[in-house]
Amino acid sequence: MTEAEAKEWLTTSLGVSRETMESLDAFVAFLKRESASQNLIAASTIEDIWSRHIVDSAQLLTFMDQSQPETKWLDLGSGAGFPGLIIALLTDFDVTLVESRTRRIEYLQRAVEMLDIGGRVTVMGMPLERMKTAPFSVISARAFAPLPKLFELAARFSHNNTLWLLPKGRNAATEWDDVKTVWDGAFSVKQSITDADAGILVGTLAGKRTGGGSAGAKGQKP
Repeated sequence: MTEAEAKEWLTTSLGVSRETMESLDAFVAFLKRESASQNLIAASTIEDIWSRHIVDSAQLLTFMDQSQPETKWLDLGSGAGFPGLIIALLTDFDVTLVESRTRRIEYLQRAVEMLDIGGRVTVMGMPLERMKTAPFSVISARAFAPLPKLFELAARFSHNNTLWLLPKGRNAATEWDDVKTVWDGAFSVKQSITDADAGILVGTLAGKRTGGGSAGAKGQKP
């Protein structure tokens, strides 16, 4: 997918408005400036930000019902803002970005201020272990942790209807198969539109199986 094709996909497939495209343009310019002083994204992807990062994040919206009211989105290990900041720009969701690295926290705070989305976006500058338990409608994580650790840390923010959207690259199916004996859930692997070899785990988590230890926030309501 070229950069031009990525922009076209956003407008034709997601119906992104001209104003939102301008905000995305502003964010891309901001990201490039910031990347000169810290390693936010791989240098090899700087010239392919729209396809490798923007659309790669935005495609997660195609796997969910966007009409549900008061969607609360939790993005783990937000880093350079993918997918959390992109989701916040493309929707009216309440988005919480979790990041523990000091320079990334400061970067995310500057990005939120620059984009004027502070009313809906919260930057939680701390390890996830220190964050107060609360239920979320959607949980995303891009290169945050292997699935066993991810579920152990984040299950307490999930209820039975929480949708998990987890880009997992080539090992998506294998990672889910490896944790099925411990965690009860319903996940499928969706192919990424930006990488034919990459998979995205999409589904719900019910909790740990009997005898598997402490479960997450099972049965809560958002």
